[in-house]
Amino acid sequence: MIPTFERASDYVPDTLDATEWVALEPLYRGLINREIHGMACLERLIMDRSELDAASGEAGAMLYINMTRRTDDPAATSAYLRHVEHVQPRLKEMGFELDRKIATSPFASALDGVRYGVLLRDLRTGVEIYRPENVPLEVAQTQLDQEYAEICGAQTVEFGGQTRTLQQMARYLEDPDRSARERAWRAIADRRRLDRERIGQIYIELVSLRSRVAANAGFASFRDYAFRAKRRFDYGPSECRAFAEGIERAVTPTLRAMGEKRARSMGLASLRPWDLAVDAKGRPPLRPFESSEQMVTRTGRIFHRLDPDLAEMFDSLGSGDCLDLDSRKGKAPGGYQANRDLRRTPFIFMNAAGLQRDAETMLHEAGHAFHALLSRSEPILSYRSEGGLPLEFAEVASMSMELLTHEFWEEYYGADAEGRANAARARRVHLEQIASLLAAVAAVDSFQHWVYTTAGADLGACNASWVALDERFGQRVDWSSVEDVREHSWQRVLHLFGSPFYYIEYGIAQLGAIQLWSNFRRDRAGTLAAYKRALSLGGSRPLPELFSAAGLEFDFSPSCISQLWSEVERMLSSLPE
Repeated sequence: MIPTFERASDYVPDTLDATEWVALEPLYRGLINREIHGMACLERLIMDRSELDAASGEAGAMLYINMTRRTDDPAATSAYLRHVEHVQPRLKEMGFELDRKIATSPFASALDGVRYGVLLRDLRTGVEIYRPENVPLEVAQTQLDQEYAEICGAQTVEFGGQTRTLQQMARYLEDPDRSARERAWRAIADRRRLDRERIGQIYIELVSLRSRVAANAGFASFRDYAFRAKRRFDYGPSECRAFAEGIERAVTPTLRAMGEKRARSMGLASLRPWDLAVDAKGRPPLRPFESSEQMVTRTGRIFHRLDPDLAEMFDSLGSGDCLDLDSRKGKAPGGYQANRDLRRTPFIFMNAAGLQRDAETMLHEAGHAFHALLSRSEPILSYRSEGGLPLEFAEVASMSMELLTHEFWEEYYGADAEGRANAARARRVHLEQIASLLAAVAAVDSFQHWVYTTAGADLGACNASWVALDERFGQRVDWSSVEDVREHSWQRVLHLFGSPFYYIEYGIAQLGAIQLWSNFRRDRAGTLAAYKRALSLGGSRPLPELFSAAGLEFDFSPSCISQLWSEVERMLSSLPE
């Protein structure tokens, strides 16, 4: 059953145009100037502020959604940038004033510590690190990230007599004909080379801006600032280093062994970069769907087999303006789930091209949508919004759906012998990709730690650092004659540009999802109940408590990684090649 909700405040008029600062300003000033006479007044302020923030947040989210759906639409881009330049800075300024008003109120100590503890902790941290001089620097960062998205959204190649996006080109990297997939790979690489210089410049400008933000706030590095800004109270850089060591010891050997086996199966002395996505036995590529409509239908059948509550939530996504799934020219790359905070409905964006990975992305983003829907009755916005949900647990919500649905993937391929074989093959590919993901997380996170703590990290140094990290964590690939593509491949990581230091969360959450999958195989009903119960908490409890509510340990030490990875290897050994 989808939770219902009631608006906790009537402070926001139904007719409010929350994209316009002239409409928002008097409402925010009314909250800032409101007199607080006791704990009840403070609670009312929190609720009224939550509704106003939900209205303004949803307005901004819709402008972002519209821009990413049509990066080649000048009107959509202009509207988004106008909001970034003229509304978001004011929201940050007013937000700081309200944070300070609530956090420093003499009545804050009288609030229920369990109910409001996380909120007050986060508000006080925000007040501590806020600097007004950083607001224009943050606007400049958003503008640069938008330019990066626009550049990537315009990248197409002529291939097979048609204009194709780079996402659509991924199909051809699965072609059993080695020469055909090499041509596809080189076409993609040639197109990316055209934008390499400007993308590199954008990143160096972003690093410079972020370093200035950190210095203004009194931090020695942007890394230290980012950990504080992301409210990482339960782990720090040393735990991230330990995570990387654990991946290097437990997962990278498996990844390299799989690569060696792949090369032997293909009769190759070594793997080239265009040999990594094709089936090693020369079987046709996995095609779980032909259209996005078919993908949604088949995914819906999977959730109906998994759990009736999750099925009802997934079905609701197709009944409204909640999905934009197809890849097309002018659409930003990647995928995401965005919360529309006032109406409390999710939106899923992706670039489907008929790949197995697209099906997994649909399952993944559905998990984020479940998180949004299960926590929608929470009246405090920061406990249900994307900005308030701890990403380390939000990604557990999504990654778990990839694993818990494994046994139902015949819905994508059919129940006959061939369909069952393809579903089993897809499960194996997915588990192998988890090895690649964990290695990539270790590399990207380590790269960011290096970039933001190293003076003079220019593009040449970035390229060299990335290659060294690939040598440390990645599988063995022969890059001869295309070394430049390897050196610049970090430019494809969207998070480096728009969400700095957002990557370790994927690794922490993947370990949590593996734990949940293990629990599910022992106790299905109990695990699903714990999953839904934990998601309903939103971000209202500290991160370790959210893990505990789901029946998980908040642990990503080398010993934990080794133990969990051994279980994945056992599952791999049970699946046919």
